[in-house]
Amino acid sequence: MMASDTPSFYRRILDNLGDGVLLFDKKLTLGYINMPGEMLLAVSARQVLGAHARLVLPCGEQPIEPDLMHAMATGISLTKRNVTLVHPLHAITVNLHITPMTEDDASGVLVQVQQMDRHLRISMEEQLLAQQNAAKSLLRGLAHEIKNPLGGLRGAAQLLERELQDELREYTQIIIEESDRLQSLLDRMLGPNKLPQKTWLNIHRVLDRVTQLVQVEVPAGVRIIRDYDPSIPEIFGDADQLIQAILNIVRNAAQALGMHGRIVIRTRIDRQVTIGERRHRMAVKVDIVDDGPGIKPELLNHIFYPMVTGRADGTGLGLSIAQGLISQHGGLIECSSVPGNTVFSLFLPLEEDHETSVPGLGRR
Repeated sequence: MMASDTPSFYRRILDNLGDGVLLFDKKLTLGYINMPGEMLLAVSARQVLGAHARLVLPCGEQPIEPDLMHAMATGISLTKRNVTLVHPLHAITVNLHITPMTEDDASGVLVQVQQMDRHLRISMEEQLLAQQNAAKSLLRGLAHEIKNPLGGLRGAAQLLERELQDELREYTQIIIEESDRLQSLLDRMLGPNKLPQKTWLNIHRVLDRVTQLVQVEVPAGVRIIRDYDPSIPEIFGDADQLIQAILNIVRNAAQALGMHGRIVIRTRIDRQVTIGERRHRMAVKVDIVDDGPGIKPELLNHIFYPMVTGRADGTGLGLSIAQGLISQHGGLIECSSVPGNTVFSLFLPLEEDHETSVPGLGRR
């Protein structure tokens, strides 16, 4: 028998799909669930194998059992779109593709679960990356047009300074200093201009360093809570750049809270994460959550643009720089916000070597 004919080979194929695959028998008890199905439904196979379909796929007021029974009785496949699965901790919107299995030795029904929330998120990520690239191109062109005359202006001021009397040189110094300030602003708008110096590092040490830096700045009424997943392996990244990116976000959260509030820094493993055009089997997800007033809806879709800020004293560069730094690590930052719950989520892809080292998440 060839390796490609073994059950483990087909199991790996199913585990590498983007959608959940569930197999129910004639009595509608679950006999198989693939790994993406476990992640999608936030369950483990050991918990749900042998459970009834109404418990595995809770559809609220419109139970799934009649559709499964109809498919088996008629032998006709069907699709239910935009079905809301209601679980105790979350609700997700999915499409269910129901296919009857009519073989004598394996009769039952196969259900493919396609998460529509995920497809919407992928579309939003693609739009965000396209916006980021467009903004960078615009800024590079603008910076080039400004830097050339700015350099000439500074050079002329230096030449003029040599010819002026001492009491007039303070004016040329103002010109030189303002030229340098504009040059520095342009450099910051363009974001990081060096490649990351990557090494293997513990993401929790990065987060601990950020916490130490912020705790000395915030008022006593602001609490920072760490909620770490200790099973996360080391990642390949630039510690200084990651500290800077996460520090910008945590500082923003602290400034939004004012004198009182709570910031939660949470780490988890996320599976089947799509960033741009690439799907990653696993990624580290870092959530930075604050219970402040939230971000104004009109700003939410533009907060990663340079010079966009909701504070009168803000520069609007912190989030843009953070996105650029995380992008250099192949990752992405997302944001969702309502009053009392603003969440910045950083996704950092894990190297393929780690797939067998994370408990409960390795290959089967």
